[in-house]
Amino acid sequence: MKLFLRDQWAFAVFFLVQLILLLLIIALDGYWNESLMIYAVFLSVFFAGAFMVVRYLTHRSIYQRLSNPVQSLEELTQTHGNAAICRALDETFLEHYRLYKEQLHAYENKQRDYTTFIQQWVHQMKTPISVIHLLLQNEDDPTAESVREEVDRIKRGLETVLYIARLDRFEQDFLVEPVTLHSLAQNVLAENKRLFIRNQVYPELKVDGQWRVESDDKWLSFVLTQMLTNAVRYSAGKSNKVTIRAYELGPNVALEVQDYGIGIPLEDIRRVFQPYFTGENGRKYPESTGMGLYLVKEICGRLHHGVELESEVGVGTTVRVIMSAVLPTLQDRKKAES
Repeated sequence: MKLFLRDQWAFAVFFLVQLILLLLIIALDGYWNESLMIYAVFLSVFFAGAFMVVRYLTHRSIYQRLSNPVQSLEELTQTHGNAAICRALDETFLEHYRLYKEQLHAYENKQRDYTTFIQQWVHQMKTPISVIHLLLQNEDDPTAESVREEVDRIKRGLETVLYIARLDRFEQDFLVEPVTLHSLAQNVLAENKRLFIRNQVYPELKVDGQWRVESDDKWLSFVLTQMLTNAVRYSAGKSNKVTIRAYELGPNVALEVQDYGIGIPLEDIRRVFQPYFTGENGRKYPESTGMGLYLVKEICGRLHHGVELESEVGVGTTVRVIMSAVLPTLQDRKKAES
């Protein structure tokens, strides 16, 4: 109604001005019949009011549509009446909807082709990396070790790129099943053993073999890898230990990685899960990309896991993933404790 009144105020003003001018012309002509003038004004106002009411009733759906924000694109396909302007608006909305769908499909196809290219490229790059590892297998000189370090860095970067590309098709690339945290942590530690040795930071595993959670083994392994990579990077030179532990947290199980490194400034903590944010520590460590914790948060969100972070400058950082426990696990542990 408010939009209708704003739209029709010019007509109402024009009508009143025209009516006053008409009465003035009649009066100046010397013909004045008060009862006739009142009757004429009444008829004019009545028909103008009737016109406004009919116009509002026939165009009400349009004014309601324009007054309320669009909640879904399907609303653009709804009809708004049989008036000429209503049909014209319906056709315009349908044309906009069609153009939007065409552009969306074109973008999706382009993005799909790009994702496919990235995945193929990453897999192709894995072959020369494997060859380089084989060539360096029996080499122990410092040069070979330096090459191994750079190759491992390339490998981790390729894995990150691959998982970022897969996020767009996450729903098609995950399988929720019981995951044993102890086995998962051991596998991740074995895959990253050179990272620990090179930085002289060593893991302390405190994960009971009974802990099992509902998750995806592949994605959760990548999450733990990102957490450990950050922990090692910001512990090197300050601490030589990183702790991985799991414990009961209400009906859930928490898997956390605790380092004793430089910590995160308080003003940066609320932004560490934003993509590409490196903060103050990023200026000290140029290889920081700002994507590690973002991917942890993004992947855990899609797996319906919670993520918590605690940090203190000079003391260290703890990143915690909270997952749904497989029910027999908690029951078995309580029996064992009793």
